[in-house]
Amino acid sequence: MRFEGKKIVYIDMDHVLCDYEAGFNAHQTKYPELAYPQSQPGLYIGLDPMPGAVDAFKWLSAQPELEVFILTSPSEKNPHCYSEKRQWVEKYLGMETVNRLIISPHKDLNRGDYLIDDNVAGKGQDHFEGELIHFGSEQYPNWQSVTTYFSNLAAR
Repeated sequence: MRFEGKKIVYIDMDHVLCDYEAGFNAHQTKYPELAYPQSQPGLYIGLDPMPGAVDAFKWLSAQPELEVFILTSPSEKNPHCYSEKRQWVEKYLGMETVNRLIISPHKDLNRGDYLIDDNVAGKGQDHFEGELIHFGSEQYPNWQSVTTYFSNLAAR
């Protein structure tokens, strides 16, 4: 197997790597007449990273026992999200991470050990075969708590 002996970690983008809420609110202000302001180009590429997200992604990716991928769902309201999410990854995580971007509305189809996501259901998270790390929850409220969790796993 290609990643033999390594744990596969998937990380969601919206509300996990990217501050979708702030970006959506700004887009809503820019396009107040639209029911779905997220349908307009510029939303996804304009998102800021969540606090600590870029450093945490790089730290996780540097762990020799892990293979880290981005697993994000597309927006049905914005066909531009496919290219803009790819551009966001290049902008904040580098060209070497672009080939680790997976865009799928069916997160349970991906085989892996960990899924870091802000939702526990809706896009297959509840059927993911590995452990769901619920980002933004009481147990994992931020990136520091997630990296601490993985640090403790590595120390075992």
